[in-house]
Amino acid sequence: MKHDVNQAGDREIRNQARSLIHLVRQPQVSQSRPPLLLLLHGYGSNEQDLFSLTSYLDERLLIVSARAPIPLFPGGYGWFQIDFTPQGTRMHADEAEQSRLILLAFLDYLLEVYNADPQRVYLAGFSQGAMMSLHLAVTHPEKVAGVLAMSGRVLPEVLPKMAAPEAVAALPIFVSHGIYDDVLPIENGRATRAILENLPVALTYKEYPMAHEISLESLRDATAWLKQELDK
Repeated sequence: MKHDVNQAGDREIRNQARSLIHLVRQPQVSQSRPPLLLLLHGYGSNEQDLFSLTSYLDERLLIVSARAPIPLFPGGYGWFQIDFTPQGTRMHADEAEQSRLILLAFLDYLLEVYNADPQRVYLAGFSQGAMMSLHLAVTHPEKVAGVLAMSGRVLPEVLPKMAAPEAVAALPIFVSHGIYDDVLPIENGRATRAILENLPVALTYKEYPMAHEISLESLRDATAWLKQELDK
C-alpha cells in the first residue's frame, strides 16, 4: 500500500512539474544540446521578474524562467509561504520540500522537452529563489553544473538532507548579497558563506553596496562568472 501511495505521489509531482508556467528564451546560437539556465524568482514575484535580465545573459543559454506554484496574491507567487509573526518569520518547510521535488521533476521535463544538455544545467535564483537553488544544488548536485544564489540563504531544513561532501566536490556556486539588505540582512549571506566554506564546493562570495536587489555591478559579476563556467 505504501508503495502505491509513493507511486501516486510521484505521478502528482510530475504532473505539477509539467504544469509549471514558464517563459523561455531559446539560445541565440545554434547548438544541438544547449546549456540550460533555470531562473527562480523571489517571494511574491513571478516568472516575468528575472526573465527581464535575459538580454544580459550569455547567448548560448537556453533560459527558462519558472513561476512558483503557490499563489500568494494576484500576480505574486512563492516557492513556500512565510508567516510574519511578532516572534519573527516562520517558513512552511513542507511547502519548500514539495517545491524542491517539483523543481527536480521540472528539470527532467525541461531536458526532455527542450533537448538541453543534462551536463550543463545551471540555476539562478533571487531571494526565495536563491534558497530553492541552493536547496536543489546541495541535495542533488548530480543534477546541477552551477548555481547563482542572489540575496538568499541556506534553509536550515536543508542541512540534514545535504549530499555527501564528495558529491558536491568542486560544484561551482556564486553567492551575492547586499550589505544594506533590509529584507534578508547581510548576516544571511555571511552565514551562507560559512556553511558553504565547510563543503568542498568551488565558492565565489561577493558583497555589494546595495539593498535587497540585483545591482548592475552584481549582475555584471554574476554574468561574467556564468560565462566563465560555460567556457570551461
